[in-house]
Amino acid sequence: FSIHQIFLDGLYAVSPIVRDYRRIPEIIRYQKFLGKEYKRAFERFRNDTNLTVREVRYIANVYSYLVKQSLRNLDELLMVITASRLRMSDEERLQAIDNIFYSMEEKVAFLIHFNNSTGALIVQRAKSKRDINTTRKLYELTP
Repeated sequence: FSIHQIFLDGLYAVSPIVRDYRRIPEIIRYQKFLGKEYKRAFERFRNDTNLTVREVRYIANVYSYLVKQSLRNLDELLMVITASRLRMSDEERLQAIDNIFYSMEEKVAFLIHFNNSTGALIVQRAKSKRDINTTRKLYELTP
């Protein structure tokens, strides 16, 4: 029984291989990027007159969900790299860290795509407004 208990207690310990895994700081960098990028973009989108209040609310909800999910990823990471939280082998811990990394990578890619798409929508609407105003001026129409 004591040999079995030593093995199980060893699964609680986090080895230096896991603690020093290169993807851990990358996950943290992704989290910082998500936070900075969503705040920067939201400030820009929130004050843009080419978006409706409803659209700004939708964008805020998307960002909120994304941040909550990324924080959940950090909680998972903390559990995996903290000794005496989970009974896992090094291989299982590394696989769990990889899964968290891929999840964060997907969130960053989504955020970039979402922000680019929203920015393109704003540019398109601004161009349409300019075109409408130019046409009105050409034909001396009043709005």
